Amino acid sequence: MRFDKKVAIVTGGARGMGASHVRGLAAEGARVAVCDLLDDEGEALADELPHTRYCHLDVTDEAQWQSVVRTVEDTFGPVDVLVNNAGIIHFGGVVEQSPEHFRRILDVNLVGAFIGMHTVLPGMRDRGHGAVVNVSSAAGLVGFAGGIGYVASKWGVRGMTKAAALDMAGTGVRINSVHPGVIRTPMGEDASPGLFAHQPVPRIGEPEEVTRMVLFLASDDASYTTGGEFLVDGGQTIGHSSHSPTTGD
Repeated sequence: MRFDKKVAIVTGGARGMGASHVRGLAAEGARVAVCDLLDDEGEALADELPHTRYCHLDVTDEAQWQSVVRTVEDTFGPVDVLVNNAGIIHFGGVVEQSPEHFRRILDVNLVGAFIGMHTVLPGMRDRGHGAVVNVSSAAGLVGFAGGIGYVASKWGVRGMTKAAALDMAGTGVRINSVHPGVIRTPMGEDASPGLFAHQPVPRIGEPEEVTRMVLFLASDDASYTTGGEFLVDGGQTIGHSSHSPTTGD
């Protein structure tokens, strides 16, 4: 198993894509900390899986990050994998979105991922190995109307990933970003079919399809890969396909 006895932290891990990543890591032998604000759902998931525990975590709070990492190290050992998956969205364009909502999105999606790396990377660097996967979005590669805060945060995650990968050059620590398109999660469950009808793969994505990419990047299979951006978007960002959405994919 690719993650036999390795220790992983997954933020936003209680449901949606995060829960899928937790399940995937646990199935391949990892000891996993499910970190979230959704205590009931996080506890239930941790109770269901072997070698998994729930940790309450507000990703914007550095003190909570430090506490979680100490708890994980005491319970399982040093952290080998960090999946920065936690994220929020408030819809609104440049005129409609309030500065309060804009700042909150950046705080969770971008600053939260930074604090996670800031807390975990020193230990990985000192041990000479580790992998971080930052979950960005297709919105981190192109612009989308009506989502200015989310787009800004996800472009930030993309750029921060590259800068952090350079900071960790030569240490044995790899850092990459994943860019999902429209995925069947609580955040994407109300998505209009028009958002993906003209993709080369004209359907909504499944969380497990993103998880397979996350696991690859977190594993030694990706030992020669760092600072990269990896799409799981059905071709959404390459342009509209002439493929008829009625004929399947």
